[in-house]
Amino acid sequence: MEMTEFWTICSSNGMPIEKEQIELFKRYRDDVKYWNSKINLVSRLDEDFLLERHFLHSISCLKYLDLKQKANCLDIGTGAGLPAIPLSIMKSDLKFTAIDSIAKKIKTCEMFAKHLNLKHFRSLCIRAEQLNEQKEEQRKYDYIFSRAVASIEKTINWSNKLLKKHGAYIFYKGGDLEKEKKEALKSYPNLQIEEKSINIIGYDWYKENEKKIVICRFAGGE
Repeated sequence: MEMTEFWTICSSNGMPIEKEQIELFKRYRDDVKYWNSKINLVSRLDEDFLLERHFLHSISCLKYLDLKQKANCLDIGTGAGLPAIPLSIMKSDLKFTAIDSIAKKIKTCEMFAKHLNLKHFRSLCIRAEQLNEQKEEQRKYDYIFSRAVASIEKTINWSNKLLKKHGAYIFYKGGDLEKEKKEALKSYPNLQIEEKSINIIGYDWYKENEKKIVICRFAGGE
């Protein structure tokens, strides 16, 4: 996908992009492509589909969820900075913490953020369950994002002390989620799960591959 098509599709789906943001996405794409040959950040098969299958996927939640301004956000298992960096490009007011247990990925992610001059972005080499026990991090995050990392239940197990009261988990999922949702509800009966099929006008891949955004909140806020 060319950058012009990416811009057009985003705009057609209620996610308008300014010229400065386009330049940041270009720079980010080039950085990921270069470093992916040295570090396994994304599948080599996906290198030519970064815009449409990784960046667009990362920001697709903006079509279905109005993120509050200046929100504290956590990205669990960020890898190449996904979804944290694309969302930071789209909404520069968001305060993102991106974590991964693999040091070389976090170092690369930190370099990407500096290259893009993301002012409210930090990256940490730590597991979610370790961060979960740090008192200064508890009840800090308005949103916790997880893209292709683990099940809903496992992710909440790892991070349940980190979410603010009335905060939300945002999962990027695909396929039939009934079993996964039942397992999560068995462990967390007060969990409210909202499943939204991703439908991108002008790019049918998401519908064809049953890609979904899953928003989880706790009834009563906790």
